[in-house]
Amino acid sequence: MSKLLLGPLHRYADDRHATVWVETDEPCTVEVRAEEGPRAAAPTFTIAGHHFALVTVGDLEPGRAYPYEVWLTRATPPDEAAAGDDAPPGRAVLVWPEPGSAQPPSLLRPLGAERPVRLAFGSCRVTAPQTRPYTLSPEADPRGLGTDALHALALRLATTPPQGWPDVLLLLGDQVYADHVSPDTAERIRRRRDVGVPPGTEIADFTEYAWLYQEAWSQPEIRWLLSTIPTAMIGDDHDVRDDWNISASWRAEIRAQPWWDARITSGIMAYWVYQHLGNLDPRTLATDPTYAAVAAVPDGENVVRAFARRVDRLPDLAALADLPAVDLTGAADGAPADGAPADDIAAGACPPVPPRWSFRWDLGRTRLIVIDSRLGRVVAPDGTRAMVNDTEWSWIREQTFQQGEVDHLLLGTSVPFLLTPTIHHVEAMSERLASTRFGERLGGRLGRLCQWFARTVTRPVERVRRTLDLEHWAAFSRSFTQMSQLLDAVASGEHGPAPASVVVLSGDVHHAYLARVGSDRAMSPVWQAVCSPLRNPLGPGIRRIDALSRRAAFATVSGWLARLLGVRGMPVRWTVTHGPWFDSQLATLELDGRTATLLLDKTEPDGEPAGLEEILRVTLSQPA
Repeated sequence: MSKLLLGPLHRYADDRHATVWVETDEPCTVEVRAEEGPRAAAPTFTIAGHHFALVTVGDLEPGRAYPYEVWLTRATPPDEAAAGDDAPPGRAVLVWPEPGSAQPPSLLRPLGAERPVRLAFGSCRVTAPQTRPYTLSPEADPRGLGTDALHALALRLATTPPQGWPDVLLLLGDQVYADHVSPDTAERIRRRRDVGVPPGTEIADFTEYAWLYQEAWSQPEIRWLLSTIPTAMIGDDHDVRDDWNISASWRAEIRAQPWWDARITSGIMAYWVYQHLGNLDPRTLATDPTYAAVAAVPDGENVVRAFARRVDRLPDLAALADLPAVDLTGAADGAPADGAPADDIAAGACPPVPPRWSFRWDLGRTRLIVIDSRLGRVVAPDGTRAMVNDTEWSWIREQTFQQGEVDHLLLGTSVPFLLTPTIHHVEAMSERLASTRFGERLGGRLGRLCQWFARTVTRPVERVRRTLDLEHWAAFSRSFTQMSQLLDAVASGEHGPAPASVVVLSGDVHHAYLARVGSDRAMSPVWQAVCSPLRNPLGPGIRRIDALSRRAAFATVSGWLARLLGVRGMPVRWTVTHGPWFDSQLATLELDGRTATLLLDKTEPDGEPAGLEEILRVTLSQPA
């Protein structure tokens, strides 16, 4: 009998469609049956012996909540004996909701055309049991990770009517920690292989990534929450490894490790199937070349692995045009095609360039553009650095143009755009000092002196960069300027009628705060809203550094040093207006007409799974 290993996850939704993602234990057909509504089915596809499906349910009534069930039909050949099996071939079996479940019904929740939209967001969630000592603070117990904000949200929703639930959940990175696994996963890895050699108890391959995701999303309350709240995701470093793509030197060092190739290709493969696919709307999904190639073969491992290796090449390159084309139209037996390497062969077709990880989601009259700031970075050996490659940035910029159909523009990016001025200056200086281009435009002795100075300080600066995670937009000066100019253009009405608010949503930094952008010509208020962690508290040392960075004297001195080192003036000014908060927390944007309100809720600190306490409520939109 076919079984559900993970899911269902309610992913994309608009006013007529909803998608449901699942992982099963064997090939089968997955059917989603909406109560008093439509049904839809899709066959599973296979990657490295693991089976997945993404089912699109259409013809839904806008704004209506549909309880639904998931049924599986085995794909066993008809001539295979079914003696002794509870579910012979051709017979559908109900697998969700699970028998005896105490959770409320799972719902398909298409958006309402005119009703307000509630978008909850946050990042950084370490997986651990929802019991003591793991729910305690790190001060109370070294194993403590605090209470889980997603778990607390699930407890709240289970006892409140759906009318007040979030319409969308946006997870802004570090959905799983491949380099910080739970005790249960660590023990499972020990039973499988020798952890005395690298990568130790960190995740090593696709099978272990599957365990990681299954554990993160299988806790009963979390599983129900993700089955009933439409959820979008974007990745960050811990989804693969701490500091992933922070710099060219980091990439050079890690790629020299013999275990890294399996780790990085498996990490990108897992990210593609567990996170990225569900972000796609049905029209985009239907034309996605990688998805089509995987679905066309018995097992798409070669397709996705070749695709993942091309993704891993991109940060080394200054342009997509530098990525060499490879013909991957090999035969079904995996024979090399046109002399391509055997490990780059797929029984089908692999797209010639990596995908666009960034995506757009229109939520009524709110437009959400989620920006990948990790997989598509450029940290090339020649010193070229970009948070987003030029091809993807052009697409992002195009999505901000509109003809008056957008009341609020939201830009999601895992790492914050705006930090405290002191930390911004430090990150900008770190890029300047570690750059191989430092002083290259200066001739004569001064230029040679600058180059010698850069070579002398590069290694210690690089160590500081990695220790303090100096990898936000401020450390990618060209991209920071591009984002500043884009926000100014949108808020000033250059890309269409100015929205009532422009809000950048971020996570990563393990605390929450709100910053306001200052502008002499903007017609829309521009904000940076940061919410992190969902569950992974910040240590006291980093908290003290953050507190120091907020002092005016440090901002002044760091700004002077940055200018001395040749860092250009900041193209935008801003003020941190609220925060910081360091609890496990979840933020919510309420978007009602042209009114935008930000709420911040923190978990209870007593170590017991409990509710959420509101600590901030502020209006972000321009007064009428």
